[in-house]
Amino acid sequence: MKIAVVGAGAIGGYLGARLSAAGEDVTFIARGANLEAIQKNGLKLVEEDGTETRTTGARAFQKMSDAGQQDFVLLTVKAHQVAAIAPDLHHLCGVQTAIVTMQNGIPWWYFHKHGGELEGHPVQSADPDGTIAQHIDASRVIGSVVYPAADLSAPGVVKVVEGNRFTLGELDGTTTTRAQALSASLTKAGFKAPVISDIRSEIWLKLWGNLSFNPISALTHATLVDLCQFPLTRDLAVQMMTEAQTIANKLGITFRVSIERRIAGAEKVGAHKTSMLQDVEVGRPMELAALVGSVIELGALTNTPTPHISAVYACASLLAKTLSEQHGKLRISG
Repeated sequence: MKIAVVGAGAIGGYLGARLSAAGEDVTFIARGANLEAIQKNGLKLVEEDGTETRTTGARAFQKMSDAGQQDFVLLTVKAHQVAAIAPDLHHLCGVQTAIVTMQNGIPWWYFHKHGGELEGHPVQSADPDGTIAQHIDASRVIGSVVYPAADLSAPGVVKVVEGNRFTLGELDGTTTTRAQALSASLTKAGFKAPVISDIRSEIWLKLWGNLSFNPISALTHATLVDLCQFPLTRDLAVQMMTEAQTIANKLGITFRVSIERRIAGAEKVGAHKTSMLQDVEVGRPMELAALVGSVIELGALTNTPTPHISAVYACASLLAKTLSEQHGKLRISG
């Protein structure tokens, strides 16, 4: 099976390395020092237990036009990076090619094949000018929720932090041969890859924590365990998650766990820095629009007030603007 991994960062590298080791025909689309390292030495994967593997058969290109048509395209860049690469994805696509979206937050395709009065409604936070929808046919899309954590510790080197689950789902809730084929390939590579009938509920379950824990940690520089155990930030997270739950319920989503259980799960992760806090510390753009702005947008669509989410979003957005304008980064050190 021919699989292109667009964005050979932490998650893309993790997926591509294991799939290649399992015998799939993998092509990485990468750039800069990371591309050079993969082309020269392959991609090195360091598993949770310290086991190291290095891809030898995978190819790596900067231009999608050099890669050829694929069976599956794993889109592993961050949400705010999709629009920039969407116009070139057609180079990877044949008639049957499926594109697997692996971004955090509410995706651009959320209301495609959704049904009801919001069917086909664009999510502007995810796709402000419609570029993504213009260049990616929603019929190609398989949704995915990414649970593992990994780090690109050096060019061409990915270290797995924890997790191996990638939930899959068709936008219309059907079980298709293409989704089952991808699930089988991922399972063969050592991942858990169930195909579920309601991918949107899974998106909300992960987003539930991300929309609160990520911006709060970015603003306070607290780890997950700290913000969950500090009464004021724990209560703030509860208020934000309650607002989000109301929105999701109006859209037909039912959460299979309680807010307290979701927070308890985050607390058990321990002294982990969220991805948004890591972005602040190294000066990368934060995924605010996808993780927080999109929920506010859906709140407006469902006539649901979001005072706590909106307040945190305003503060985090100003921080992002300041860091961007100053080309800065912010880190607390002793």
